[in-house]
Amino acid sequence: MSRAAVVASAVSVVCVAVVVFWAGDVHAALGDSDPGRLTSLAFGLVRTLANAAATITLGALVFGAFVVPAPARRTKLTAHAYAAVRIAATAAAVWVVAAAVAVVLSVSDATGQPVSVALSHLPGLVAATEEPKAWLVTTVAAGLVAAGTRMTLTWVNSVLLLGPALIGVLAPVIVGHVANGAWHDVATNAMVWHIPAAAVWVGALVALRGYLRHSPGATSPDEVVRRYHRLTTVCAVVLVLSGGVAGAVLVGPARLTGGYVALLLIKLAVVAVIPLLRARWGTRRPLGVELVGLGLVLAASTGLAHLVPPAWGLTRPSPQETVLGFELPGGPSAAELVLGWRLDLVLGLGAVLAAAVYLAGVRTLRHRGDSWPLGRTVAWAAGCAVVLVMTSSGLGRYAAGMFSTHMVAHMALNMLAPVLLVLGGPITLALRALPPGSRQWVTALVHCRAARTVAHPAVAAVVFVGSFYVLYFSDLFGEMMRFHWAHQLMNIHFLVSGYVFFWLVIGVDRAPRTLPHLARLGLLFSVMPFHAFFGVILMNKQTLIAEDFYRTLDLTWLPDLLTDQRLGGGIAWATGEVPMLVVVIALLHQWARADRREAVRFDRSADHGHDDRLAAYNAMLAELSGRRN
Repeated sequence: MSRAAVVASAVSVVCVAVVVFWAGDVHAALGDSDPGRLTSLAFGLVRTLANAAATITLGALVFGAFVVPAPARRTKLTAHAYAAVRIAATAAAVWVVAAAVAVVLSVSDATGQPVSVALSHLPGLVAATEEPKAWLVTTVAAGLVAAGTRMTLTWVNSVLLLGPALIGVLAPVIVGHVANGAWHDVATNAMVWHIPAAAVWVGALVALRGYLRHSPGATSPDEVVRRYHRLTTVCAVVLVLSGGVAGAVLVGPARLTGGYVALLLIKLAVVAVIPLLRARWGTRRPLGVELVGLGLVLAASTGLAHLVPPAWGLTRPSPQETVLGFELPGGPSAAELVLGWRLDLVLGLGAVLAAAVYLAGVRTLRHRGDSWPLGRTVAWAAGCAVVLVMTSSGLGRYAAGMFSTHMVAHMALNMLAPVLLVLGGPITLALRALPPGSRQWVTALVHCRAARTVAHPAVAAVVFVGSFYVLYFSDLFGEMMRFHWAHQLMNIHFLVSGYVFFWLVIGVDRAPRTLPHLARLGLLFSVMPFHAFFGVILMNKQTLIAEDFYRTLDLTWLPDLLTDQRLGGGIAWATGEVPMLVVVIALLHQWARADRREAVRFDRSADHGHDDRLAAYNAMLAELSGRRN
């Protein structure tokens, strides 16, 4: 272990210990029992170890996939990429153990029981508390990554491992302090940006130090360092902005004094200063200092997770603020729906960024002298606008508390936005606008085995339609609506499942499994009745879906929940047919245009004396004649 790593570890341990013993009994302010200083200290240290291992795992995978020089084809890992994956494998093994220990310690910390009692009643206590469940999810995700990184030798598999790694990194955070109180929706969304950015920075730094130490003869170390600096500069900006937003929510209108505020300011200041030191000292000299600084940042994050946010002691949130993060004081008037915006920092901001990146790609083509159809640009921009409106406008706010409005957002995210987005052809644009190396990333991911499985027509159709029935006709919908992160996951599922299905049916981009137009039409007609049946069932359902959730909100201006649910069923039935009609028209248009192209190609061949069909027929006759002889 290098001297900088030892110093960073020591700084982290000292910082966590100081915060735990200086803060005293933080549980009394919440009306909970104190498990004792030693338990709190052990949990703080284990949490720090788990967070450090998680960040190294995620960041090293990113470093190996996107920072080090890549092979001409995205197949086998290069030696440098494999070394980064091995760093991730070692860190993931530590992560599994630390996360498993954190399950027990988080039970003790959350319930105020000694560790021995927590162990003896572990299953029941884990089921009754949220943070231990999250650490259990992290343990499973870390285990998958640890096993995968030990076995993978291909670039695509190392990229796919980023999925479970990201889940494991986020799980304990999105159910922690940011998930409680007023404005918790904004704080949770901010942390979805904050935590991955921190993980990529820390892990990429560790992988970079290993790369420079063990690859003295590398052909392009300066280019690797420059890529690392570009990547981590973006991470620093995201960290400061997202950390400031989440910190503002958790601090609230309190005075900027106290240990919590001091720790938050130290964390943000260190993150902001490191890029400045890097610019002043050069490209490689501050790497050790950078590692120590990031160790302090990780320890400060653990300390903030231990302390009680000042905003919790200022006001008592209402039931609506507790569940949703905000109030819905009146019915959804036209003014509220149009003007009552609350930017969704995940899907809403993501839609804005997606539109900006797409337009940047179009601009790159035009600067190069190439053309790009205006209709595709309009379709993509319209799809992004639908996502933005349905998640961030007043309609998006009321969708969290009213079933009928929720169904409007659901249908738009699942059927309208995906149709527009697939007509934009983003993969084709990426293949034309990106440099050759990056194009290979896109091609490898689109045609990998996982993509072929997800884009199988049977899988796409079952997920697209079946998720309606599984979600709404079981207890799953009511459980997911209780948590902001689960509600976001639901919206993401609507959008992605719709995109994959319509990609196969009318997508401009070439899918991993291409279908003839007749099969596409059959696939579309096979799912249309199930959408209609779903709406009809909702309109005639006599019992409330997610009744406990909607009763908890206590919306006095919405006394008849069953009528609102039936209205939602009518919306599902009516709005589901219009996008399907648009899709049928688009598919028939594409089919006719493909037939015209084929006819032109055939006529052109015939004009030159070439007839492919006649040649094939003659070849068949010659083969039959040869067999007889």
